[in-house]
Amino acid sequence: MFQEFKAFIAKGNVMELAVAVIIGGAFGTIVSSLTDDVIMPFVGWIFGGADFTSEFILLSVPAGYEGAMDDYAALKEAGAAMIGYGAFLTALINFLILAFVIFLLVRYANKVMASVQKEEEAAAPAGPSEIELLTEIRDALKNR
Repeated sequence: MFQEFKAFIAKGNVMELAVAVIIGGAFGTIVSSLTDDVIMPFVGWIFGGADFTSEFILLSVPAGYEGAMDDYAALKEAGAAMIGYGAFLTALINFLILAFVIFLLVRYANKVMASVQKEEEAAAPAGPSEIELLTEIRDALKNR
């Protein structure tokens, strides 16, 4: 079983997947920064300075909470029941950016692979077709 596992791990696809996961994690950080530090402040500026990351609907306040009722972080830490639609909006924008970038990468990779495949087909020596080979075999057998 260990040998099979070792052979599985040594395959190129597994190593490529591991590298992709690591790069994907790093890329996720970049997308989060882009959303949090560039896009959401711009969206907030368009809508009059609103910071959407701390927008929420408060459903109930925990017993004994004495902090500000508009402090999202403090309410969340205290365990208040609330709907954080601002955080959801930020996560949704993160997802859309990431999905779009992945779409562009896959689209580009498919174009490159199609181009390489066309070059390989064009560079492949043009040999006899299957029908031509069968015809030659038939003719050789007839001549015997």
